[in-house]
Amino acid sequence: MRNLARLSAAGASTAILTAALVTPAQATATTWSACPAGSGVDPRQECATLQVPMDYRKPGGPAISLAVSRIKTAKPALRRGVLLIIPGGPGSPGLNRPSVQVKKLPQDVLDRYDIIGFDPRGVGQSSPVSCGLDARDVSFTKLKPYPDADGGIAENVAWSRRIAEACARNGGPLIRHISTRNEARDIDRIRQALGEKKLSYWGVSYGTYAGAVYATMFPQRTDRVVLDSNDDPDPRKVARQWLANYAVGVEDRFPDFAAWAAARDGEYGLGADPAAVRRTFLDLATALDRKPLPWPGANPEELNGNLLRETMLNALYSDTNFPMLATLMRAALTTGELPPSNTPPAAAMQNTAAHAGATMCNDVAWQDAVGSYQQQVRRDRAAHPLTAGMPVNMGPCQFWPFEPAEPVVRVTSRGPANVLLIQNLRDPSTPYSGALKMRQAFGQRARMVSVDSGGHGVYLANGNACGDQTVTSFLTTGNLPARDKSC
Repeated sequence: MRNLARLSAAGASTAILTAALVTPAQATATTWSACPAGSGVDPRQECATLQVPMDYRKPGGPAISLAVSRIKTAKPALRRGVLLIIPGGPGSPGLNRPSVQVKKLPQDVLDRYDIIGFDPRGVGQSSPVSCGLDARDVSFTKLKPYPDADGGIAENVAWSRRIAEACARNGGPLIRHISTRNEARDIDRIRQALGEKKLSYWGVSYGTYAGAVYATMFPQRTDRVVLDSNDDPDPRKVARQWLANYAVGVEDRFPDFAAWAAARDGEYGLGADPAAVRRTFLDLATALDRKPLPWPGANPEELNGNLLRETMLNALYSDTNFPMLATLMRAALTTGELPPSNTPPAAAMQNTAAHAGATMCNDVAWQDAVGSYQQQVRRDRAAHPLTAGMPVNMGPCQFWPFEPAEPVVRVTSRGPANVLLIQNLRDPSTPYSGALKMRQAFGQRARMVSVDSGGHGVYLANGNACGDQTVTSFLTTGNLPARDKSC
């Protein structure tokens, strides 16, 4: 898990930005405090706490806290404003993102913006949410609904019901108010508290959907918008479609790994050509379905077929992960002595699971006939065997006890032409086909940069100079490309 700058519990050590009660001009006078030292925290990063309504329909009601951070530009004379980094997930923290990205962003961008991070409501150092889930329900293969080895979903149905009931029982009032609409409103309170008339931001993965919702709800408050690795904004399905898209994304991306491994067949022994590597993976996953291997320290503590599939999916996020996946497969095929696991422990995923579930279930209703899921899983396992039916399986939203409080946001072309989308052609998580739907939704507001690369995350992530320079130029000049662009 990412290391976070922890806010001190003592009021004197942390500034309070009460955006609900002050004007933007007053907010700029607020004093920030140095973030407590921690691994990876840049000494220039400052921290503060912002109070926002838990329920925006009741602005005078209970408030919750948002943890906010910044690294100011070293050249105030060139400063244009702020660049907010919207984290992915749902459920990923973002407080320490300025410390991470200040090492990567071009100097021209750092000269023009204060870099702003935040933990979304319910996450990390912001007012947290938890469903008090049993450890068995937050194993690494439970965060996505993999079917049983034989394709059955009886355990998924029981798991989905347990999660929904636990969140209703233990989630407290905040669980009802975690949604993408409310994250967009929180972002606007951050803008107000920073004293900015308009906001520039860089959203990645789920952050693209949150950023698109902000640009739809508050179009005239946007300055320069970069959306990186884009979610499909289909207002009928939202996160349900994001889950389904894993089947497409993994099939798009796996050939990159297969070609890489085939070129190193002498080292890993996974197959002499990409087709052979694919067969090796599918056969190994099936064998592990039948007979898992002990894997002490992993979560769960056995390498079964679904844990191999989930490890593969995560490995496809970056080429730098390919050796890890190949080494694991080689060990499972030969000695059975597996390398150390880096799966996060169950306790570390409690907050993520609760926030992700709340966001996905509160944004849009998912209820289908329970029996239809088994049919969908059966078809998807045949069409997309790498993911074995997981993308269309049942989740907790089927039994979620709360109705969505508001209609889903429909992203449209209404607003200024100030949105730049950047997208890998072979993204395992947010595939190109879904990103095209985001491009279509924004219409004349946006341009899209398509990068001939694989992995999840584009800008400053995979060494594509054409794509990186296009985003940097937009952030520093505000000029969109004249038309969509391929890199």
